[in-house]
Amino acid sequence: MVHYDARYHPYASKRNTVYSRNGMVATSQPLAAQAGLDMLKKGGNAVDAAIATAAALTVVEPTSNGIGGDAFALVWIKDEIYGLNASGGAPAAISVDRVKEKGHEEMPTFGMTPVTVPGAPSAWAALSERFGKLDFAELMEPAIRYATEGYPVTPVLGHNWEKAVNKFKEIFTEKEFDHWFETFAPDGRAPKIGEMWKSEGHAKTLKEIGETKAESFYRGNIADQIDAFFQENGGFLSKEDLAAYEPKWVDPIKVNYRGYDVWEIPPNGQGLIALMALNMLKGFEFTEKECVDTYHKQMEAMKLAFTDGLKHITEDKEMKVRVNDLLSEQYAEERRSLIGEEAILPEAGEPKSSGTVYLSTADGEGNMVSFIQSNYMGFGSGIVVPGTGIAMQNRGHTFSLDENDVNVLKPGKQTYHTIIPGFLSKGDQPVGPFGVMGGFMQPQGHAQVVMNMIDFRLNPQAALDAPRWQWIKDKQIKVDPSFPEHLAQALQRKGHHIIREVDHGDFGRGQIICRDPETGVLAGGTEMRTDGSIAAW
Repeated sequence: MVHYDARYHPYASKRNTVYSRNGMVATSQPLAAQAGLDMLKKGGNAVDAAIATAAALTVVEPTSNGIGGDAFALVWIKDEIYGLNASGGAPAAISVDRVKEKGHEEMPTFGMTPVTVPGAPSAWAALSERFGKLDFAELMEPAIRYATEGYPVTPVLGHNWEKAVNKFKEIFTEKEFDHWFETFAPDGRAPKIGEMWKSEGHAKTLKEIGETKAESFYRGNIADQIDAFFQENGGFLSKEDLAAYEPKWVDPIKVNYRGYDVWEIPPNGQGLIALMALNMLKGFEFTEKECVDTYHKQMEAMKLAFTDGLKHITEDKEMKVRVNDLLSEQYAEERRSLIGEEAILPEAGEPKSSGTVYLSTADGEGNMVSFIQSNYMGFGSGIVVPGTGIAMQNRGHTFSLDENDVNVLKPGKQTYHTIIPGFLSKGDQPVGPFGVMGGFMQPQGHAQVVMNMIDFRLNPQAALDAPRWQWIKDKQIKVDPSFPEHLAQALQRKGHHIIREVDHGDFGRGQIICRDPETGVLAGGTEMRTDGSIAAW
């Protein structure tokens, strides 16, 4: 376990770290966390708990994820770590020319065009098939119950839902968006905080996914419904695209940071950016968290890592540089040498050859899961397949229409992906899963919480509650409302363009579970920036 100071910490202003022994589920919605804990109590393992939690989250937090989204997982089971990439590719019928023929000079944000093959249901089925103990259909039951009977809307969820409805009323004017409003604003408005909301379409779809182990979604009745709606409305996605899709088991990538292995999913995910930043930062000594030198070096390293990531990351087979080269000690030193006393405008290097939901689960046997899924940008594309509750992702928005860009749109290609699960280990022992959801904040959040725990010995809850920042572009840095004003001013004097935000919305929402290898005791933290909850046993 990370040797953090387990005492109460001033950052943990709303919650204290939760401890348990038999099992733990940490996520952004209390009802979803309870769904996972129920599986542990039935004799399931951490994988079963993760699947049940993920399915429930599609119902109880539709502002951030859905059945029509993508997913990634890192699984520590029987002293081994496994990676699962369940992100779908672009439809076979799409191309740069066909998108431009529709009048677009860049990939659109909403509508039929940016929809890629959803991978989340395949992730649930693949994880269950390989590692689960309980019947797959049983894992869908809590989500089906919430969708059928309804649940009361929580505060952050209600706030985000209302913002989305108000925005979409202005921009979703075409007929293809009608079913989004029928599903998520049936009374012409978002459900209010504390109001019950349910979706029979969600329940029906989840039941069919459970009974067929997701086969219906890709090669059955649900696939036919998706296909019919897209063909009717001039979309590119087809049932042939769904039938051809399979999630990929991948070898996780890592760097060693001060004796701890930090694990991420390899590209097309952006976890590589967090690892590149940490690889640079481990060359410095940090003795104090709340000081200008610490924040300055963190920000400069992240800028350099992000510019590399945005230039080089795409589907693994399309990358023009090797991951090992980007993570080499030689390249880290080369990039580290650019970090001086003043903020710089970052440029990508050339290494030489050599609205997302996050959840973490742990069981009493030492198995642990880091899992993340998303529709991208909140509700996704605005496309809902009639009668199914399936909100389709708009992940294709991150493709480029520039033929010279490494992430250029191609049929079947996986795009640069923002959602990333993280995991810590030390030697041959798991420390535990961690994650910070929220678009391009995610690798920045990963690096910050890892340093909070390892360099500054903050407990899981304090590591999450600590002030956060986010690099935007050039020298622009957003800081959250809790960020110390005197440090913001000092960073401004170093050349950073500091933007203070009035709320926590842009700074991610995370969870952490750590395990003591000697006692098996679990310690968990969940984000103060969301409706998060830890269900412990």
